Amino acid sequence: MQPDELRKELSNLRLQNAKKLLLAAEKLMEIDDYKSTANRAYYAIFNAMRAELATIGIDYKKHSAVISAFRLNFIKNNVHDTALSDIITSLFRVRNDADYNDYYVISKADVTLQLENAKAFVAAVEAHLNILL
Repeated sequence: MQPDELRKELSNLRLQNAKKLLLAAEKLMEIDDYKSTANRAYYAIFNAMRAELATIGIDYKKHSAVISAFRLNFIKNNVHDTALSDIITSLFRVRNDADYNDYYVISKADVTLQLENAKAFVAAVEAHLNILL
């Protein structure tokens, strides 16, 4: 396989993972597991960012590096609206609080907003990938 074909395949794989994570988040929402919903919603956008970064041959394991590279290559270059940057910040913060703060409580309304933002983020990345690939 040629490098461009590998990038396309990896990007598609990561986008499919992002979509599966959104489905998992929706199922967790149905059973009122809001912390886990926030976690899966964040990981959906994390996989979406990595899907888009794969198209330019960039990958990192650290969340901060993925976020920085995505912002630099796709938000600062006006590929995506700056609203996606706000979504990243919010979902990252909520996921950290939900995962690491035993006393953190997230309301149904707040996690619903997080999930809707994650869906919008993944849809924006998918729309751009459909143009690229």
